[in-house]
Amino acid sequence: MQRHLFKILAATLTLSLGIAHGARAGEVSVAVAANFTAPMQEIAVEFEKDTGHKAVPSFGSTGQFYTQIKNGAPFGVFLAADDTTPAKLEKEGGTVAGSRFTYAIGSLVLWSAKEGFVDDKGEVLKKGGFAHISIADPVKAPYGTAAVETLKKLGLHETLSAKVVTGNNIAQAHQFVSTGNAELGFVALSQVYKAGKLTSGSAWIVPAEFYEPILQDAVLLTSAKDNEAAVALLKYLQGPKAAAIIKSYGYQSK
Repeated sequence: MQRHLFKILAATLTLSLGIAHGARAGEVSVAVAANFTAPMQEIAVEFEKDTGHKAVPSFGSTGQFYTQIKNGAPFGVFLAADDTTPAKLEKEGGTVAGSRFTYAIGSLVLWSAKEGFVDDKGEVLKKGGFAHISIADPVKAPYGTAAVETLKKLGLHETLSAKVVTGNNIAQAHQFVSTGNAELGFVALSQVYKAGKLTSGSAWIVPAEFYEPILQDAVLLTSAKDNEAAVALLKYLQGPKAAAIIKSYGYQSK
């Protein structure tokens, strides 16, 4: 009898805790720069496990997200591929004051899906032997800007201009290479790197001094100022578990 009563009480307590947890849980839509796709997918899973809140990410170019946000897209948090776009939204009154911070510093890599195609010093750019090189749109994507800066630093911008194929964002630039439409391309290190090593193909990690730092800022949008899940996500991104995930994809911290 006592054992039966204990089971009933335990079940009731579990149900009560579940209801309380569900009452606290919320959801936030997140606009995420394409280069941060893999780490954000991982962070979203851990965030829900640890907080009960759910982050629903959409991935794309920072420039396109800016336009969508200005047109009323229902995002609560914006994880950009740069620091200038969130700062612009901040000046325009579209963000919660004091919420902006740098969540990652990106790294550029010259990558090929082919083993041994790209050497570890990037000499393949000078030697040639390829028909197409992929980059993200330098007008819309910071990694595309970094790619152009790198080519200019190497004195190869004009020489290789006829071979450049441009993706709308860094995800498309990576797709061109992974599908073989371009033999190599400049992509985000996070797209081809995990747990301290290259996941496939061959690559040259471009020295940081070849391009302006790719500071990636996060910000809470005004529409989500009272969204507990949105506030919790920004806090979580600054915590140790998220930091470890971000680092594992080759990002640097500020």
